Amino acid sequence: MHDIKAIRDNPEAFDRAIARRGVAPQAQALIELDKKRRASQLEFDDLQSRRNTLSKEIGAAKAKKDEARASELMAEVTALKDRLAALETEQKDHEAALTDALSRIPNMPGDDVPEGLDEKSNVELRRTGTPKTYSFKPKEHFDLGEALGYMDFASGVKLAGARFTVLKSQLARLERALGQFMLDLHTTEFGYTEMQPPMLVNDATAFGTGQLPKFGDDLFRTTTGYWLIPTAEVPLTNLARDLIIDESELPWRFTALTACFRSEAGAAGRDTRGMIRQHQFDKVELVSIVSPDKSVEEHERMTGAAEEVLKRLGLPFRTMLLCAGDMGGAARKTYDIEVWLPGQDQYREISSCSNCWDWQARRMNARCRAPGEKQTRFVHTLNGSGLAVGRALIAVMENYQNEDGSIAVPDALKPYMGGLEKIEKVGK
Repeated sequence: MHDIKAIRDNPEAFDRAIARRGVAPQAQALIELDKKRRASQLEFDDLQSRRNTLSKEIGAAKAKKDEARASELMAEVTALKDRLAALETEQKDHEAALTDALSRIPNMPGDDVPEGLDEKSNVELRRTGTPKTYSFKPKEHFDLGEALGYMDFASGVKLAGARFTVLKSQLARLERALGQFMLDLHTTEFGYTEMQPPMLVNDATAFGTGQLPKFGDDLFRTTTGYWLIPTAEVPLTNLARDLIIDESELPWRFTALTACFRSEAGAAGRDTRGMIRQHQFDKVELVSIVSPDKSVEEHERMTGAAEEVLKRLGLPFRTMLLCAGDMGGAARKTYDIEVWLPGQDQYREISSCSNCWDWQARRMNARCRAPGEKQTRFVHTLNGSGLAVGRALIAVMENYQNEDGSIAVPDALKPYMGGLEKIEKVGK
């Protein structure tokens, strides 16, 4: 959500900022909506003041036993009451229209975010690790998983439909091990508090982080009106909703391993084979709630925590700075981490770490106050994948594959796998 006062003060700067995201000018239309809202409010306040004055005059007239004057004044109060009721409705309508318009406009990109409208303009910041050279042609994860007998796409289709998978035996355990490893790393070494939030949320929660109203088609909804979370960012960030937090308590750092649900409405024909793009997947999420002056350094810290997972797993990756037009709607600045997949011979996204500044906080009315101060400020919110567990499974399978189709277990995961050294086909 944007600050309408800031838009009024500098409409040209606002339109320039959102133009970097491919959004047409909005400032003038927003200012017109705001004028109507403020005009209704001003008339309401004036008439309310007039009604209070009339009430006193009625009392004075009755004290003088001037019933004619009292009746005349009471008739005016009755007329005012009808107009005040109409103005109250009008004001609410203008407020709702302005809020709806503001809520559909993405965050303004930071000054240090590259220009560009799609992934072609993203900037590679660094590469970590060197892709392994194989003496054989590396296979993709779905070929490996099916050959092992532990990745069952046919059963996923039978049970639910396309973009669902059934994992079995040692691959199911490997996925669980990855999630547990990530949680342990983030809670013991990076100070995140493990949470287990609801995976069904209401409209207010989905609105708070920016899924509603614009991106409802990307979500699954129950027949009773709940939304299935697309990421634990949604409930975790909303823990700050409608609160004034003492800044001495910040930062809040939360992590959670949850199932995530996405309709993939715009993904027709993309990654139709395998587990890259599923309707249901597990993800370890990182969320930070910080004071406004701390979000830049927190963004770097969070990205480093996500990168450390890949370092510990021995997986090559690169870190990208997204351009203005390729970021999610809530983000002011985003780093994507892309892991190397030898079966695909390319890097693929496994984490996205975003600083949302105060855009979500304004939607949630989440504020903080410095000790001893009366004035409040909107908090800054950040979120990142630490990591997408299914994609980490894919990366481990492809990077640790052997020529015979078996998969070596990374050292970091062996304690979670009961000391298992290698995943191989049953009976081999």
